[in-house]
Order: sequence, then C-alpha cells, then structure tokens
Amino acid sequence: MTISRNISVMAQGASSSGILAGGYGGLGASVSPTTAGNVLFTADGSVWSSTQKIVRGTSVATTSGTSIDFTSIPSWVKRITIMLQGVSTSGTSVVQIQIGSGSITATGYSGGAVYTVNITATGGAVTQTTGFQVPGVSAVNTRHGLYTLTNISGNIWVASGCGGFSDVAGSWQGGGSLTLSGVLDRVRLTTVNGTDTFDAGSVNILYE
Repeated sequence: MTISRNISVMAQGASSSGILAGGYGGLGASVSPTTAGNVLFTADGSVWSSTQKIVRGTSVATTSGTSIDFTSIPSWVKRITIMLQGVSTSGTSVVQIQIGSGSITATGYSGGAVYTVNITATGGAVTQTTGFQVPGVSAVNTRHGLYTLTNISGNIWVASGCGGFSDVAGSWQGGGSLTLSGVLDRVRLTTVNGTDTFDAGSVNILYE
C-alpha cells in the first residue's frame, strides 16, 4: 500500500502538471503552466507560479534600410533587452531605439546619452526627445552593447543602456523614460534623421 502510494505521487510530480503532496516534499498545489512557453518556478521557496520565460527574437542584419522593427511583442512583457552587435550606418545621425503601442512613438522621450573616445580627446552628449539614443562620433562607428527597457508602472517604460565601439577606443551610455498611450507591442531601431541607412552589424531582442 505504501509503495503504491509513493509511486503515484512520484508519477504526478514528474509531469509538467499535477499535485505533489506536502507530505512528500511538495507544496500541495497544482503546478500547471497557464500560458504556452511558461516555466514553473518559486521565487522564495513557498509558492509555485506559472511565469513567462525569457524569449529571444530573431536576429536581424543591420546591413540595409533606415529602420528595423520588432512587432507583436506580447502584452505580458515587463522587460525588453535590445542587443546591438557591430551596428553602423551610412551617416552621422545618432542611432536610436523607439517603442510604441499600435504604432511607433517618435516624441515625448526624456533622458540623455553620452559618448567618449580616447578618454578625453573627443566626447559629447545628446538630449533624448525622439528615442533612446546610442550616440557616436562618425558614420563608421560600430556600436556594440545593450539597451534594457523596463516597465515601471502602467505604460511607463524606463530605459538604460551602455556599450562600446570596436573601430575606436570609446564607449557610450544613456538612459531615459517614456509613457506610452497603450500597452507596448513594438520596438524600432532607427536613426534620429530617419534617412541614414544601416550598413553593418545585427540587432536582436530578448523579452520577459
């Protein structure tokens, strides 16, 4: 009788859905995912919950065009990481990241960004109004780094980013925020003037 009962409990505990009795080391609660792609975890060891895992998008080559969009981002997302690898453009307009709900928002951003090259030889700063910016010195700058967007409350998003250049000895960093009119569902990589074209590198996103 005891052996049969133990086998039954173990079988339930081994599946992705079931109840593991508290007397056998479980929490006595159902632990079935509620959304495709969810993982099961407990933050403090006392409560199991169904939580979205980190999802990686499809990497896009930044070798042509004036903008690259990632759309259909799920409504449950609370953090997005934009990854830049060797991104450069045909001109000197600052590279920037924009977000939106239904369409891209191109105004209302707050914050700033700075860059340095050869420590003190060259440097500069920009005020962010049209996007979260990744400043550079020249058209040949190749940018590497991350921008992380975090939902602080409602439709308010806060951004923080940093990275470096591989063509010169320098780095960039920036931060800002934006309040959207609705739930975020898209991210765009473009430039401030919107006409300079991408000519090298790649971009991708993680969302969670």
